Amino acid sequence: MTSKYAELNPPARLLLGPGPSMVHPLVLRALSTPLVGHLDPQFIVLMNEVQDLLRMVFEAPDALAIPVSGTGSAAMEASLCNFIEEADPVLVCVNGYFSERIIDMATRYRADVHRIDVPWGEVFSPKQVDEALKAKPAKIVAIVQAETSTGALQPLAEIAEVVHRHGALFLVDAVTSLGGIPVRMQETGIDICYSCSQKCLSAPPGLGPLAMGQRAVEVLKNRESKVASWYLDMTLVLKYWGPERTYHHTAPISMNFALREALRLVQEEGLPARFERHRRNAEMLWEGLAELDLKPHVPLGHRLPTLTTVTVPEGVDELGVRKALLDAYGIEIAGGLGAFKGKIWRIGLMGYSSRPENVVTLLGAMERILR
Repeated sequence: MTSKYAELNPPARLLLGPGPSMVHPLVLRALSTPLVGHLDPQFIVLMNEVQDLLRMVFEAPDALAIPVSGTGSAAMEASLCNFIEEADPVLVCVNGYFSERIIDMATRYRADVHRIDVPWGEVFSPKQVDEALKAKPAKIVAIVQAETSTGALQPLAEIAEVVHRHGALFLVDAVTSLGGIPVRMQETGIDICYSCSQKCLSAPPGLGPLAMGQRAVEVLKNRESKVASWYLDMTLVLKYWGPERTYHHTAPISMNFALREALRLVQEEGLPARFERHRRNAEMLWEGLAELDLKPHVPLGHRLPTLTTVTVPEGVDELGVRKALLDAYGIEIAGGLGAFKGKIWRIGLMGYSSRPENVVTLLGAMERILR
């Protein structure tokens, strides 16, 4: 016999983990907007607005930018499958959990994957990438700007110069950076860049912003084989998002409403002010952690302002602290992944979650629990 279920009423949570972040009330309201069809003239107007706003937040006015109908992992996969043909050489810079995921995906598309590694929490130098490309040329070089598993911020500009000097495409994971720290896609020389809707953009999860520069578009146009994924094939999807508006799939209408409103709020705040807010609140968190004798894992010079990894003190129950925060205070933070499991806490101050009152609330709760 089928059970009877109560009306949906999830508990209120303060989301201060690695994502999703808190969603602005105006974005939640946009989700409840009545549906129109995915080829309705008004939705087509909205599609143009979303693309324009994505170019703004990627800081890439000449890029092709769309929200992939899927989470950030779908955008990651789209950024790989559209530019990889069988046996293409791909260099992946590995310093955390999500660069390992890039390798997994690229291997499934039968790329000839080569990797260079630094310890988790550290970043790559241009020299390391240059030496790797001298040893083995690559069609694509992939790197994570903001590694969600470690809290490390990877400098990009000099590496982009190295990659282009070797004739490769530069692919960047901006999942935990887009809308929270500068990406500067066009100025830096990033050819392919992807993110997600639920972190610094503060929309619900479900869309994956993807931007492609002109070099990448030319490579896509000149493929010799079909893209292995039908659903993520940008040669087909771009006919829907382009002037032809050819049906490909039914876009998630409500999620595009939400993303449009979230991006409008980014535009309204202004990127410089938004970046400064994320930095200011992160510094407030770091100062408060120091007063609790808690130490961020990543040195200040390469520390993400959007996500802080905190070393769990010896003798402290990592999971117990997180459970107490959730049960007693309704606050969500996360533990470590992979090599960092049980060793760190991950605290996100992204988008609408990056507010001083949230920092004060978290620090006060952690102080009581640790005592």
